[in-house]
This record gives sequence, C-alpha cells and structure tokens, in this order.
Amino acid sequence: AAVAVVDSHGELMAFLRTDGCKYPSITIAINKAFSAAREQVPSRVIGERSVSEGFPMSNFGDARFTAWGGGVPLRFEGQIVGGVGVSGLPEEEDMILAAQGAGMIG
Repeated sequence: AAVAVVDSHGELMAFLRTDGCKYPSITIAINKAFSAAREQVPSRVIGERSVSEGFPMSNFGDARFTAWGGGVPLRFEGQIVGGVGVSGLPEEEDMILAAQGAGMIG
C-alpha cells in the first residue's frame, strides 16, 4: 500500500509505501489525497457526483483529480488542513485506512 498526506492545497507533505507496493499506487495515493483536500470531500464522493451530475472528471482541468475511493479530507478543529490518500489495496480497504489515518489527527 501507499499512503500520502497533503496540505490544504494538495501539495505532498508526507509519503510512505510498504515493501512490494506497485508503482502506480504511489501516484494514485497522492492523487486521492490531492482530490480530497482540494474538493473537501472524500475522493469517492467526487466520482459519485461526477456520474450523478454528469460532470466529467476531465472538467476539473487537472489530471490529478481522481474518482476512486481512498482519499479523505484531513480536518483539524473543524478546518480542512489537507488530505490523506491510500492506494494499493482493494478500494474499500483504501477508504477504511484513509479514514482511520485522518481520524487520528482530527
């Protein structure tokens, strides 16, 4: 698995990957955290809204936005201060681990 932590602008602040983590998971974890921080909602919600509202992901104008689950906003004292993204496991597990990680802060 890969774990990324970004600031409120989506810029990488911390990163960790386990042995055997596949390289695409690195970029995906960072992009999940970026998406959650920028939109201030879990990355899966962005994907759900894209489908339900007919708003293509390409309309964001930045290829880093992703619709996969596993990115969550990072809150501290009620403010969005960043995001956490996890990739490399099944999507549901990515989502659980990202939420647990973010919950340790806020």
